[in-house]
Amino acid sequence: MGPRASVSMKDVAALAQVSIGTVSNVLNSPERVAPPTRARVESAIAKLGWVRNESARQLRAGNSNSIGMLVLDIGNPFFADLIRGAEEYCYQHGYSVQIGNSDQRAERETLLLNRFEEQRVSGVLLAPIGEHPAMLDTMRRRGIPTVLLDRSGGAPGFCSVGADDLEGGRLAGRHLLDKGHRRIAFVGGPSTLSQVRDRRRGLELAIDQVDPTTTMLAVSTPTLDTESGRVAAGELAAMPDPERPTAVFAANDLVAIGLLQGFVTLGLAVPGDVAIIGYDDIGFAAAAAVPLSSVRQPRLELAARAAAMLLVEIDALRTGARHVHRNLRMFPELVARRSTDSTIVI
Repeated sequence: MGPRASVSMKDVAALAQVSIGTVSNVLNSPERVAPPTRARVESAIAKLGWVRNESARQLRAGNSNSIGMLVLDIGNPFFADLIRGAEEYCYQHGYSVQIGNSDQRAERETLLLNRFEEQRVSGVLLAPIGEHPAMLDTMRRRGIPTVLLDRSGGAPGFCSVGADDLEGGRLAGRHLLDKGHRRIAFVGGPSTLSQVRDRRRGLELAIDQVDPTTTMLAVSTPTLDTESGRVAAGELAAMPDPERPTAVFAANDLVAIGLLQGFVTLGLAVPGDVAIIGYDDIGFAAAAAVPLSSVRQPRLELAARAAAMLLVEIDALRTGARHVHRNLRMFPELVARRSTDSTIVI
């Protein structure tokens, strides 16, 4: 019969000596087919090595059982955990997940969202780059259900799920202040990410509440990765001792790990010379040479809740039911480890 791609349902029907409709019934409603006939069709399928084109079938039906999921940085374990949480929920409910990585680039985000539409996904889970990507308006016009992921503030006309980053920043700041630190640096960026802005604002809020005389230094980074942390460590280590921050709050754990590597390489002890706290509590945080304190987000639950919202919206679109958009905000928690296990005497 040649390559598998050349085998069709018609060939299966011919070999089994049944109609194409009977083959279709075996695939979709096997209880309607007599067992001997069903066995003959299944034998023909196995012999020919035929695999039906599920994508084509779903396109003909006008919908699909796949969703698109677009994240900021697939190399960040935080987003890997989000993908795992969403995939598990969707798998349990009969959906597959197509993964895209925007790599924190707006033009790539637009390209991948367009490709999701070309592939006729039923909906999209989106961790957006900017505050209100132009593509969101396009998704709404095209009738593609979209849930914003890792975005607590939401956007008009969209469901969203995210952690309370303002509270997370406040928890990190309060922890450092309670340890006696009065020269604190915030390291992370870009500022176009609402998560980064909210975490910094949370630190500022903690300072205002505890001791407004505290010196806060902000070091912006182009990306949230370990290399950005190492570069920032070099900048901070070069400061004169009386001015150098005694503690650093990193916008995520990858930046915190880079800071740790940079400080140790430059001869600064953590936490003796400088304390570090990160954000997300990825697996590498606890496994670092100096276990990192971090603000933990409920990653798997966050992703599962977002996936559930999306499937509800998809079902409402298909059935014509009324759908009310929801913005769910989940709460982070502080996880203290050795990287902040020192107290400054005021």
